[in-house]
Formats: sequence, structure tokens, C-alpha cells
Amino acid sequence: MNPTSPTTSPLSPAFAAHGHVTFLGAGPGDPGLLTLRAVEALAGADVLIAEPEVLEVVRGHARAGVSTPELTVVDEASTTAGVPVLRDAANLVMEAARGGRRVVRAVTGDPGLDGNAGAEMLVCAAEGIPFEVVPGVATAVGVPAYAGVPLRDAQGTDVRFVDARTADERCWTEVGASDGTVVVSTSLDSVAAAAGELVAAGRKPDTPLTVTIGGTTTRQRTWNATLGTIAQVFKQGKVLPSPEGHRPVIAVVGERSAPAQRDQLSWFESKPLFGWRVLVPRTKEQAASLSDQLRSYGAVPHEVPTIAVEPPRTPQQMERAVKGLVTGRYEWIAFTSVNAVKAVREKFEEYGLDARAFAGIKVAAVGEQTAAALVDFGVKPDLVPSGEQSAAGLLEDWPPYDPVFDPIDRVFLPRADIATETLVAGLIELGWEVDDVTAYRTVRASPPPADTREAIKGGGFDAVLFTSSSTVRNLVGIAGKPHNVTVIACIGPATAKTAEEHGLRVDVLSPEPSVHKLAEALADFGLRRREAALEAGDPVTRPSERRPGARRRRTT
Repeated sequence: MNPTSPTTSPLSPAFAAHGHVTFLGAGPGDPGLLTLRAVEALAGADVLIAEPEVLEVVRGHARAGVSTPELTVVDEASTTAGVPVLRDAANLVMEAARGGRRVVRAVTGDPGLDGNAGAEMLVCAAEGIPFEVVPGVATAVGVPAYAGVPLRDAQGTDVRFVDARTADERCWTEVGASDGTVVVSTSLDSVAAAAGELVAAGRKPDTPLTVTIGGTTTRQRTWNATLGTIAQVFKQGKVLPSPEGHRPVIAVVGERSAPAQRDQLSWFESKPLFGWRVLVPRTKEQAASLSDQLRSYGAVPHEVPTIAVEPPRTPQQMERAVKGLVTGRYEWIAFTSVNAVKAVREKFEEYGLDARAFAGIKVAAVGEQTAAALVDFGVKPDLVPSGEQSAAGLLEDWPPYDPVFDPIDRVFLPRADIATETLVAGLIELGWEVDDVTAYRTVRASPPPADTREAIKGGGFDAVLFTSSSTVRNLVGIAGKPHNVTVIACIGPATAKTAEEHGLRVDVLSPEPSVHKLAEALADFGLRRREAALEAGDPVTRPSERRPGARRRRTT
């Protein structure tokens, strides 16, 4: 952050006393398109006002406890009904700002190009309420970019923006007489009418056209046609009539939107798992980085906790071990999970300790995620497996006890109540004494909501990632067996065997016991599936869209 930037300088007392409003562009829908300044403004907001779909995009960057009053526009019907609590956006903004609060008014796209934020700014100006504007990626610019439709070429094509809802006859005549690119903001069921207006104004019926709905999100879909054929394309594809006919779309008219060009430039919709609903049956903390990786492949991760972590029934053993760390009882402490790190960290905080208590103790982590949790705690592990990230991999690199170099022969091993004995037995074989301590208990989580259970059993998910045998058993136990059209991906042979024992056919097996390698393997499977469909001249569909009884290939 630039400390001299006028948008980030501290508020004067007088400025703060009158409140402040930030009109913020949230972009077309992809949360990744928020600007750094937008994220900063959201973090400092006392009140966040936005339509529900915009709130979904920005809420994650707001501080805990931020007020999000419901935004409802007063209309004649509500006034007649005498409902006193309905208030429009301008009233909500002004009420909060008059109270000296920092208000963020978030809108779709860009405040200056999308919607009617200008009218709300005028209200602020009239009442002397200071405000600022944080520009966002305009919908009419961001959506074509995600659809693979450049708006200009090397010759500097003229670009016109038209809102079909407010365009008059003069507007259509002007853009119809132009040979440049026209970007039309309209709704799905009004696209054909807008195309007709352009043809009537002079555009040729064979002018290429692309129509994109759900732009910049994993719900994005784009149709290629011409001004003269778009109505027929929608009819043949059974796109319309539809309950979603009111949804906004961006239509790009001109040679820049030619289908031949989109085949090469459609980078977003051609991601290997684009639009796939992927079930991630892990705890929410463990699922975060995996879900981010899946999103990078175009997937829509759905996190379903299958286990809950609880303290041990008898905490005395854990308490003695933590005190032993401080008094020098141990040479090593070995962490076999993120949850083990969390359990020890919570016990440290309970005693007023911090990472300095690990001074003089060697620290081992079973894998990268566990090591990252330790680093977050302020501890850099001395040992992380160079090969397989498992107890066996840790033992491969663990040094044998040497009385000459090791003044203490004892290892503290905080772990789950259901952990295997592999590591304990291996350490004893290497000459170490092991304090095997139950740091936490794992219990089966509560069943997910009914609609999630129905989606699991009814084929609503395209894939499910199993990261351990327990996730297989627990998911089937709390939600039922995934449908046979769902792609089953397993982290290793033991997990795959458990899945098969539960009647599941394993489609993807990770080449290494790593959640990130598992996600990569699923992406490779999706890419090969997509390429096979294109090579055969078939439409690219998701597994959940496949016909019942269709054969599936097994891959490793």
C-alpha cells in the first residue's frame, strides 16, 4: 500500500464525524476481479450495502461484525401495502453515513458505467456527505474478456456500448450505421429483439454475434450465432423459453466475436473442470487450499465436513506432555496433521505460551500442509519428508537415536485417537522412546443439508474427492453413496480399496498421496474427457449431464 495515496490516508476528525461513503465496483461476478483498493475499503467498512448477488462476491473481504442491512427498493405496491420497513439504497446509505459510519455501497461492475450509482452520489453531495469512488471491472468489458471475445483489433476497431433497456430509435440507428463492434447489455429473452433492431438499422443479418450469460463465473455459457440466426439457435438449443429469460447477458456484435476466433481465445470456458460441481469431503479448514486449487481449474467446490474434531476425553495426558515440552523432556515433537498442530497451539494459548516454547526441540511435520500450519504458528519444521508425505515417508528420513549426539531419547507424538501405529512402531525400531498422546478425537460429522444429500445420491455432483478411507466411510454414512455418474477420485490405493468396498467405481487415482496431486489428477481426467468430446465432434458436457448408462473410462 502506498502510504501517500490520497485514497488511503487517515481521516481527519471532522471528516470521520460526518461519516463517509465508498461507492465500490464489485466487477461482473468473479471475486478475483476485485481491486486491491476495493479489498482495502471493504476491510474498513462499518456498513456494507449491496444487492444479494453482489454481497456474495464482496462479503468475504469485510471484517467480522460488519452490518449488512437488507436492501429493498420501495415501489408503489409496497407503499400501498403500508409496509414501513422497506427502504431504498440511497436511504440506507444516508442513514448510516449521517451516523458517522464508514459505508461501502457495492454495485455490480463499475459504479460509473453499470447501474445508477450516480444518483446516490448526488444525494451524498447534496447533504455534504464525503464520498469516494473505487472503480471496478465493467460488466460490458469483463464479460467479453472471459468469453474470449476481444473488442478491438490492431486497426483500432470502433467500440460502441448499448443498454438495450434504455436505447431509443436514434441510438439503434447510430450503431446500426457503424461497422464497429457493438456491446449490448440486455436480457436473455430480449437478445433476439436487440438483434432485430440492429438489422433494421442497417447491420447485415450475417454479422457474427456472441451471447454470454453468467459472465466471469463458473455458470458462464456463451452461444455463437449471427444477428439473423440467434433466435433460431436459441429455439433449437431449447435455451428459450426459460425461467432464466430475465437474466442479464452481454451480446457482442461484429467480426471480433467470430466463432472461429473464439475457438482459439475461449480460455475460461475451456478450463479442464469448467462448471464441474466437485464435492470436497473434508473439514472446512483442511478444504480451503484444495478448494482454491479446484477453482483455478474452473470447478465449483462444495465442502462437506465428514469429521468433527473434539478435545480428548481425558486431557491430563496432553497437559503433562505440553508441560514436558517446556521442561526439556523431549528431543523431538512430530506432527502428523494440521489438527495436531491446532490442538497443541490451543493448549499453548491456554497456558500463555507461544512458539518460543519450541526452542531447543526438533520439530517434524508429516507433509506440506502440516508444515504450513506450523509456519503460521511461528515454527519452522526441522524435518519434512523428502518423498511420500505420510508416516512411512517421515520414517524414511527420520534419524536413528544416537546416544552420542542426542542428549534425550524421547519423542512427543500428539495425534488423533484413531491414528495408526505405523509411526510409533517405526520410531521405536529406530531406538526412540515415544509418548503417544491423544491430542484430539475425530467423530463423524452431522449429516449435510437435505438438498446436498439429494445431490450426492441423485447425481448432482460431477466428482467427489476422497482424501482418506475415513472420508469414504463417513460420507457414505452421513449422506449416502454417490451416484454412478459421479467421477470418483481417490488419494491412494488404500482409499480406493475402501471406495470399491462401498460399491464405488474409482475413476481417478492420485499418482502421489497428496491432495494437490489428487486435484491435478482430476483436472487431467477432465481435460482428456473434454479433448475426446471435441475430437469426436460431441458437445462438451459435465459428468452430471451424461446420459444414464453411459460408459466411463477408468484412469490412473
